[in-house]
Amino acid sequence: MLKKRVIACLVIKNGIVVQSIGFEKYLPVGIPEIAVEFLNSWGIDEIVLLDIDATLENREPDFEMIKRISKKCFVPLTIGGGIKSVAVMKKLIRTGADKIAINSLAVNNPSLISEAAAVLGKQCIVVSIDAKCRKREDGIIWHEVMINNGKEGTGLDVVNFSKKCEELGAGEIIVNSIDNDGSKNGLDIELIRSVSSAVSIPVIAIGGVGHPEHFAEGFIQGNAMAVAAANYFHFTEHSPIIVKEYLMSYTTIRPRHETYINYEGFSFNKYGRIKKREEDYLDKTRFEYHPEEII
Repeated sequence: MLKKRVIACLVIKNGIVVQSIGFEKYLPVGIPEIAVEFLNSWGIDEIVLLDIDATLENREPDFEMIKRISKKCFVPLTIGGGIKSVAVMKKLIRTGADKIAINSLAVNNPSLISEAAAVLGKQCIVVSIDAKCRKREDGIIWHEVMINNGKEGTGLDVVNFSKKCEELGAGEIIVNSIDNDGSKNGLDIELIRSVSSAVSIPVIAIGGVGHPEHFAEGFIQGNAMAVAAANYFHFTEHSPIIVKEYLMSYTTIRPRHETYINYEGFSFNKYGRIKKREEDYLDKTRFEYHPEEII
């Protein structure tokens, strides 16, 4: 059985990693290469890098930046932003990407999904869908596919579009809730569940994660194969490892655990952060010898 994946999403604007809040506000975080290096050492399963300026500025991806990042990345790396053709996708793969994420392109030129899947394989093609909650006059709630960094509506229903992308050859789908983005209040579970139920390919949930419990909700209630977060991972040491320990302690989810860092037996506070251990425990471990980690 496939393991559930914990994924970090790095949103790139003006060449740096930023926090995104509702696709409207962007707060600077730091250099992409450093973020990738830390996430790798903290046991992240995959990294998705989205250059949100590239499509809006009508330019290609920053291949030099991606080359630098790929040298420090030892987990699957997905690249999105500024992709217009299969030729660009092939160049990204040669530069160091493992998968290609397309967003506006999937709406504007859906046949390219099939073309790319035929050339690169379905496993390389990820369709990233930005979803905006809408309400019809009859009160029915639905989610609209948005493009151009969430600025332009398409009139397309997210669930129906997801099914179409699968039929065309997409290997995975990222579902990003614009309404929940940066809220830290949790994923749009109804949205994730509806897409997961409609397709047979893996669904990656993102948008609103602010607590390890939100990962569990995405896996268990949303039936997502992976849960991704951006802002959550930026400011807490060992954050991917802490998420995985939370899942192993409080749920039946058993994620990959590929680092010597271990928080087994620790408890969590209401914010999902590791609680400080008792003074006796800290005094005991203060003088313990830990052999150097061998990789």
